[in-house]
Amino acid sequence: MTQQYAQRTAVRTNAEGARNATLEDLATILQTQQERKLDVIAPASALDMRDGNLVIRGVEPHIQPTGVVNVDGTYRPTDVADEGFADKLKIPTQYLRRLRAEHLPLYDLNVNGWLEQEPERRFLVRALRSDAAAPGGEPGEGVARAFLSDSYRLIDNFDLLLAALDGIRQSGHAAQVTGCDLTDRRMYVRVESDEVAVQARELLKGYRSPYTGQTGDELPLISAGFVIRNSEVGAGAFTITPRAVVQVCTNGLTMTEDVMREVHLGGKQDDGVIQWSGATQSKVLELITAKTTDAVRTFLSRDFVEGKLRGIEAAAGRPVANPTQTIEHVTKKLNISGPVKDRILAHFIQGRQITAGGVMQAITAAAQQIPNADASYDLEALALPALRAAAAYAA
Repeated sequence: MTQQYAQRTAVRTNAEGARNATLEDLATILQTQQERKLDVIAPASALDMRDGNLVIRGVEPHIQPTGVVNVDGTYRPTDVADEGFADKLKIPTQYLRRLRAEHLPLYDLNVNGWLEQEPERRFLVRALRSDAAAPGGEPGEGVARAFLSDSYRLIDNFDLLLAALDGIRQSGHAAQVTGCDLTDRRMYVRVESDEVAVQARELLKGYRSPYTGQTGDELPLISAGFVIRNSEVGAGAFTITPRAVVQVCTNGLTMTEDVMREVHLGGKQDDGVIQWSGATQSKVLELITAKTTDAVRTFLSRDFVEGKLRGIEAAAGRPVANPTQTIEHVTKKLNISGPVKDRILAHFIQGRQITAGGVMQAITAAAQQIPNADASYDLEALALPALRAAAAYAA
């Protein structure tokens, strides 16, 4: 079981997110979000930017079992929402970010000016309602989470999580959720198998865990697993990606070439608050359950993991003659920044595996220590490209 070697610490990053959380913690956060979510299709003429905040006006109140929900109000954009304004209105992202930081009146003029160009054009605003009322009794300031196309299909994290867990249950495989991350952009759920652990003596020969000091020769096992990823705000499709886990250090090896994917595209929606029909939502969630069941049967198998290992081991064993130059070459080729590059070199030295495989292990070890879950996932996904780059450079 890999969990006993994990050095991760669960961190609640903010009111809406978490890092290395338990499944129970993630479910609690998502359920709390569900109660505040508001998804509105509105024309540009109903949208206005004031002091850097999005104002929605003229949208009919929404009646739900808990009472009447006022849609009109003020919503503070997240960075993700700002990127949506930039994308949909064709304003350079860096320019819009600079205006928010240095010149809010000009920020408002830019966004409002382009909204006024196409007043009938419709957008989806994904928001969170405020729990508190303003002093005058009006709704308090909410959060604009995303600014998207009106054809964006909603697959909410909470519903997806329940459907995926049902898929794991239906597979009959004793898989476990070993960690979860939630950011403004994405949800990540890591699944591992107690039943599928394969020998990887050649891959881990000479490797030493930077966390425990234990060697790969002492514990040469890799567990099968996968990671479920979803974005509610347009930052990527729902995906299930195989992920092997090195037991001696819990480094994760994400195999992005085998990803299962479901994009968030659908038909045009009517104006107002979005309410999916039960039948439509049921079909989407049934598909997610089925895909998760397929992923368990495909990725949590000894044959799959052993087949992947055979393709990795030849390149992993190639000796690295000059570690500093090799890390410089690999990080430059993969566009990895200076501070992260230095951390990778430090892990390479600590790992004591002076091979292309050691470069791969250094990438995955460094990824574990990055506080931002999105950046961590992106770095871990570069481990196999780094292995190939290091092996080619050493040839």
